[in-house]
Amino acid sequence: MARDNPTFECTACGQGSNKWLGRCPACGGWNTFEQVPETLRAPRVGRAAPEPVPLSDASTTDLPRVSTGITGLDRVLGGGLVPGSVVLLAGEPGIGKSTLLLQAAAATADAGPVLYVSAEESAPQVSLRARRLGCAHDRVFLLTASVVEDALAAARRVAPVLLIVDSVQAMLSERVPAVAGSVTQVREVAGQLLEHAKSGGPAVILVGHITKEGLVAGPKALEHLVDAVLDFSGGGSHPHRILRASKNRFGPACELALFAMGDNGLTEVADPSQALLADRKAGAPGSAVAVVMEGLTPLLVEAQALVSRSALANPRRVAQGLDGGRLALLLAVLEKRAGARLADRDVFANVVGGVTIDEPAFDLALAAAVLSSAAEHALPDELAFFGEVGLLGEIRAVNHPQERLRAAHATGFRRCVVPASTKLAPLKGMTTLPLSDVAGLKQLFGAVD
Repeated sequence: MARDNPTFECTACGQGSNKWLGRCPACGGWNTFEQVPETLRAPRVGRAAPEPVPLSDASTTDLPRVSTGITGLDRVLGGGLVPGSVVLLAGEPGIGKSTLLLQAAAATADAGPVLYVSAEESAPQVSLRARRLGCAHDRVFLLTASVVEDALAAARRVAPVLLIVDSVQAMLSERVPAVAGSVTQVREVAGQLLEHAKSGGPAVILVGHITKEGLVAGPKALEHLVDAVLDFSGGGSHPHRILRASKNRFGPACELALFAMGDNGLTEVADPSQALLADRKAGAPGSAVAVVMEGLTPLLVEAQALVSRSALANPRRVAQGLDGGRLALLLAVLEKRAGARLADRDVFANVVGGVTIDEPAFDLALAAAVLSSAAEHALPDELAFFGEVGLLGEIRAVNHPQERLRAAHATGFRRCVVPASTKLAPLKGMTTLPLSDVAGLKQLFGAVD
């Protein structure tokens, strides 16, 4: 006997249930279950079923992309916006998502009308920001509405090349008796916008707010529905904003663009490596430069480490911009394989510039920074690093070594420590220092103890 569809759903994580539950078994939230409207559970009738076709006969029409007028945004999207695509731009509140999209709307308006739907701010608020940024364009149409049916009706009248919805959590559908921002409403709103885009409509950009813990359900519940997911991060005391593509059906994922926030909005940083290393202090112990890859783009970042004697029974291990577990693992390897004395020391590690790095090639630079701080001996300023460190202390090869070497040379570095197993073509003006084990790092600045 077939089971009925779930009639209740958790508004925090989307977990379904055939009965109301006080506590969600998936996310642990209390009183988060809401009844799913019957209209969403009932099967659709009267609709012609599509016919399958051989894959070899499927259409391969490549629609021309629409440029956003922002080079970095176009690159992260894979070359611009694909007509009929749906893009989710997710980030913390106040990070600059609306600013970026207003600038993109004004630049895209040269290719056709743009409809900007604001569900959170009033028309005077949006207009004031647009005028301050110099983005008040005659072909950018503003609609302040929180009902998705009104937004779609306006889109049919305007026929834009780009539809921006800011934000998807503030929108609601009259078809669903649920509060705005709930999983049910977010999915219904996104579903209607997706259907409009895929039926010959414009490219759609949805703005989604998330917290630092990623607890808001909107973006997470939509990631599998949209064509591309862009993560906008940064903020705080740092002027830099980083735009990444974590999913892209029309181009490479994990591309990166760096922007600087100023009084006149966001400005793309042409050379991110130079910007991130601009304030690096020369001749300082505990500093090393890593060459990492963000998608297909090499990026030079500074790894900083501070090793000091601890007055605690359990010394502190603090990591900013990198995984704390990875730091603990690396410290254990350095103590076991490189003879470093770290068990009674506090270790603080940081990636400068507000950047978050999760690539294994960052290991070698971080290990060098830790040993440099412990030895109170600075590394050469013109030295860069890339390589993964294994549990046995071995330095393992990473992908795109030649591109990393060229990027280090272009940024002004003349020597680079690389894995010994890496095969590299000679590069004029660049000397490579192959290492096979982390114990060899000590030869760069002397004994650790």
